[in-house]
Amino acid sequence: MADRKATLTVDGLDKPIELPMYSGTLGPDVIDVRGLGAEGLFTYDPGFMATSSCQSAITYIDGGKGVLLHRGYPIDQLAKESNFVEVCYTLLFGELPNDEQYADFESRIRNHTMVHDQINNFFKGFRRDAHPMSILCGVVGGLAAFYHDHMDITQEEDRVISAIRLIAKMPTLAAMSHKYNVGQPFNYPRNDLSYAENFLYMMFSNPCEEYKINPVFAKAMDRIFMLHADHEQNASTSTVRLAGSTGANPFACISAGIAALWGPAHGGANEAVLAMLDEIGEDSEENIQHFVDKAKDKDDPFKLMGFGHRVYRNFDPRAKVMKETCDEVLAELGMADDPQLKIAKRLEQIALEDEYFIERKLYPNVDFYSGIILKAMGIPTNMFTVIFAVSRTIGWISHWHEMLSESYKIGRPRQLYIGHDQRDYPKK
Repeated sequence: MADRKATLTVDGLDKPIELPMYSGTLGPDVIDVRGLGAEGLFTYDPGFMATSSCQSAITYIDGGKGVLLHRGYPIDQLAKESNFVEVCYTLLFGELPNDEQYADFESRIRNHTMVHDQINNFFKGFRRDAHPMSILCGVVGGLAAFYHDHMDITQEEDRVISAIRLIAKMPTLAAMSHKYNVGQPFNYPRNDLSYAENFLYMMFSNPCEEYKINPVFAKAMDRIFMLHADHEQNASTSTVRLAGSTGANPFACISAGIAALWGPAHGGANEAVLAMLDEIGEDSEENIQHFVDKAKDKDDPFKLMGFGHRVYRNFDPRAKVMKETCDEVLAELGMADDPQLKIAKRLEQIALEDEYFIERKLYPNVDFYSGIILKAMGIPTNMFTVIFAVSRTIGWISHWHEMLSESYKIGRPRQLYIGHDQRDYPKK
């Protein structure tokens, strides 16, 4: 039901166009422009920066105030008080689980981490030096060939089963992508480990020696998963929704999301932070200041990666928690003398004290700290975006589930055509 109406006056039309307006729980009101098509008009909004493509009850962002809510719960509270599996339940079903619901959900996730044995053969079709994201994108898309039962997307039970399979198996597939890339044997998951512990075990364990899971690392990995779980209608989530609107199976939809996430402007941001630190190279004060000056020079193409955010115009609410985690990991490892990490810490200090950065609100964001944490834990750079994909799977599948639980239409954006007018093929 429209709260009020907006009136649009267009040159050449006899009468103004009335458009309904709607108010959500939080955030800006929206103008329903669907009626413009009947008048022969479309809106023009490249990048959909001022367009609500759907309605959703999952995640809310206020970039100006630095607010991120999952089902109404602030992200910093979830990161400190909850865990990734509980966040998964909350995003998927809308409410925090009670003890019985959590135990059941956690058990279903923990006991479905193993993948079909023939998937091992699937990996052999890739080159050993293939990027783990390319492997993950292909293998996840191929899951429909192995798990083709419970694929009726009109049934809630089937959608939930698919969601649990994806949440449970993504860490396994991610770790397998890494192991294949480095030429080591795959590790089977262990049902006695937590979600984050299991991922670290599958990543780093080998048959030659016992692997002991560092609890500080496990806590850090769980937080990284939580802090990247969902971020409203971003490029990859919108891709999943668009693919899902065609009726495609959930594995194909998530594979499409992985493909979209792979772009350096999206999921590759923390990898870009490490590339920037490599470019800076020397940890001397003079050299660091030289690159800071380059970043301030509008005519210089050099950019400080991991500072500021295209959504958050104040501060990234995830960054504070991630900074605390970063400090815990570095303290555990005693890596204060690592040259690359010294550069990162100095850049952080400059961004928090220098008026140039403060005025422009270029604070360190979640990608800055997560990149440092992952490097310190020994995770190779080419796995950074893969870990992002593992985390974001719950966001993708929750939005897919939400869309299919309601009435929806196949996505079909329009365009402003600027090509040739109709012309005849030349006679020969």
